[in-house]
Amino acid sequence: MALNVEHLLRTAATLEQALKAIESLQQRDDVMFDLYRNAAIESFELSLEMAGKFLRKALKAYGGAPRGVDALVFNDVLRHAGKQGLMDSSTVERWLSYRANGNSTAHDYGKGFAKETLTLLPRYLQDVRDLA
Repeated sequence: MALNVEHLLRTAATLEQALKAIESLQQRDDVMFDLYRNAAIESFELSLEMAGKFLRKALKAYGGAPRGVDALVFNDVLRHAGKQGLMDSSTVERWLSYRANGNSTAHDYGKGFAKETLTLLPRYLQDVRDLA
């Protein structure tokens, strides 16, 4: 069964463009930095959710009971993906850290959080493309 990953790749492309725009800025204290940073974080959050949906579909294709897979929380989806060989253990650990960071967005919108998230994004971008 082929899985459609177009939307996941589109969110990755959006994230990449936001990161490139951030890199091209001369000043980090203007509104354009805030705009691109926010776009990068939003693209990260959206692609993280899309990755979870994609992994659920993949696990079902590997013979997982649909209701059982649907009942899994995101971290368990990641762990099951590792058990099924969809990811190696170090990749699972990185995805768990991405998820933990993504969960923080609901609670912390400060500069420290944004800076921490931005440092994760280049590696995340590669991981999301590898997943697709």
